[in-house]
Amino acid sequence: MTLKNRAKSGGRPRAAGRREDNSGWVRQLPSRRWQAKYPGPDGKARPAPQTFDTRQDAEAWLKVQARQVSAGTWAAGDDVHGTFGQYAETWLIERPLKPTTRADYRRIIDAAILPTFAGVPLEAITVASVKAWHGALPADKPTARAHAYGLLRTILQTAYQDDIITANPCRIRGAGTVTRATRTDVPTAVQVHQLADEMGITRNNDGSTRILAGGKYRVMTLVAAWCGLRFGEVTELRRKDVVISEGEPVRIRVRRGVVRVEGEFLVQTPKSGAGVRDVGIPPHVRPDLAAYLDQLPAGAEALLFPGSRKGEHMAPSSLYKPFYRAREAVGLPALRWHDLRHFSATTAAGTGATLAELQARLGHSTTQAAMRYQHAASDSDDRITAAMSNVVPFRRGA
Repeated sequence: MTLKNRAKSGGRPRAAGRREDNSGWVRQLPSRRWQAKYPGPDGKARPAPQTFDTRQDAEAWLKVQARQVSAGTWAAGDDVHGTFGQYAETWLIERPLKPTTRADYRRIIDAAILPTFAGVPLEAITVASVKAWHGALPADKPTARAHAYGLLRTILQTAYQDDIITANPCRIRGAGTVTRATRTDVPTAVQVHQLADEMGITRNNDGSTRILAGGKYRVMTLVAAWCGLRFGEVTELRRKDVVISEGEPVRIRVRRGVVRVEGEFLVQTPKSGAGVRDVGIPPHVRPDLAAYLDQLPAGAEALLFPGSRKGEHMAPSSLYKPFYRAREAVGLPALRWHDLRHFSATTAAGTGATLAELQARLGHSTTQAAMRYQHAASDSDDRITAAMSNVVPFRRGA
């Protein structure tokens, strides 16, 4: 490198050049960030809508362009920032996401957003076009509709913060939220134990019963309901996560969760930073868990609730058959497994736990998230009504 060229590059050499497969160019700028250019089908090289932290990120963007050309979804766009499709691909690559979230976003982008906006220049997306797109989404799928709108709004908000567009055109009030069509009826403590008992047995054709899976589903139901763990947290619990004191299990250390992405189980940190927590085991649950632990294989890494005798993780589908049968048997046909977490939060709130304490026990990073699980128990109004008389300082007619 000559002194003249070295001076232009700020004293640092700039790596640049065509990729070996002739699918574009990458070069490092004086800022040390990386720029990528892709030759479209028309032969004109167009730069990425933004620069990248690493060469690998720039080359990943080039691969995206090649994939779009192959799929027939590539469009040049009329502005220097490219199309929404191009920007969305870059946004998804650079976003720090957990595997399940990334897979969900990929599915929503491909199925609900790109069919309309893939080839539209970012600056050409208007309030009117967003309203038209939103209006065409299936009205009978409110949750999917809200998630699609929320994701589009988030991507375009990033483009606004990057000074690529002058304003975010997603301005439909309330479109990113959804109200459940049905109310969550929190089960009572009696119903929870009835459910657990039904989960622990299977009925033979002659009317007799036998213990199902060594009582695994029964104890798993009790732990999920009384400790408030998410499905991915409870199915990743191992012997080493149960704290034993004076011979009985007293606390669960939640440090990991398991998710299933494209058929593969992935063990990762909990859903949020607050998800790393210690959860006390209520005393009435400890004997059942202790007896169950006695029959598990030895070893700190042994799963508490495996999906098979081989010790593999449990898939949600493995739970459905015993759970659906049990909820019908106890008269709770609409109960969801996640409603056991609602039960745990409501029961804890009934003990006088503060919102901050509930937040810590449930593993939520915000008080707003914890509040979603504070549902009124079915008998709370009668209890409150009776208690209100206690504040009256005198009796009428006395």
